Amino acid sequence: MNALSNQFDLTGRTAVVTGASRGIGAGIALGLLQAGADVIALQRSAPNAELRDAAQKAGRRLIHVKVDFSEQASIGAAIDECLSQRAVDILVNNAGTQIRHDSVDFPLEDFDTVMDVNARAVFQLCTAFARGMIERRQGKIVNLSSLLAFQGGLRVPAYAASKGAVDQLTKAFANEWARHGVNVNAVAPGYFETDMNAALLADAERSAQIFGRIPAGRWGKPHDIAGAVVFLCSSAADYVHGITLPVDGGWLGR
Repeated sequence: MNALSNQFDLTGRTAVVTGASRGIGAGIALGLLQAGADVIALQRSAPNAELRDAAQKAGRRLIHVKVDFSEQASIGAAIDECLSQRAVDILVNNAGTQIRHDSVDFPLEDFDTVMDVNARAVFQLCTAFARGMIERRQGKIVNLSSLLAFQGGLRVPAYAASKGAVDQLTKAFANEWARHGVNVNAVAPGYFETDMNAALLADAERSAQIFGRIPAGRWGKPHDIAGAVVFLCSSAADYVHGITLPVDGGWLGR
């Protein structure tokens, strides 16, 4: 058995991280680089300077593959580009979108947009990259869920539905792929200081309500999620399958 400290070492692994340009995705990519993995960032824009500097300091490779997560063909091309360069050991599905409307006024096209990016794209990426993992009998997939997979939220029915779908996909894939040495799990971030939550942060009343319910006494920051993801991507989590791990400052326990 490896020493516990070695179980979290991802040296020699290649990780695909979607939406690593900012916020939680950038924090996850940074954590994986620091744990020893090379990172392929699937996103529209190039990786930020902090990630580029971190990769250089760690002696790891940081590769950018451009993609539009609302387009099946774009995702397919990005998958092919990744696999043409190297085998993928880790997939982190972080990219997502959010649209807010009162439910009775929620346009169907907006509902479809959220479901396409947050659920269909996750299905497409998981199934494509899992093929090689199954053949090698080793791989880690971590999907980004949400507290709204547990709760309904307000004015975000499409987002809540999409994250519920992510949780169920995570369980379904784990049921099929665990016997092949592939771990599929999810993490559910609580309330984090990111662009996606800008509207909540700007709403003084709602922000105060949220803050008052978080036992940790603060909103999360992107680096808070990295440790949970690195754990689930490491050999320390080899017997962990099909879970959704809340990283929420204690919100769900309140």
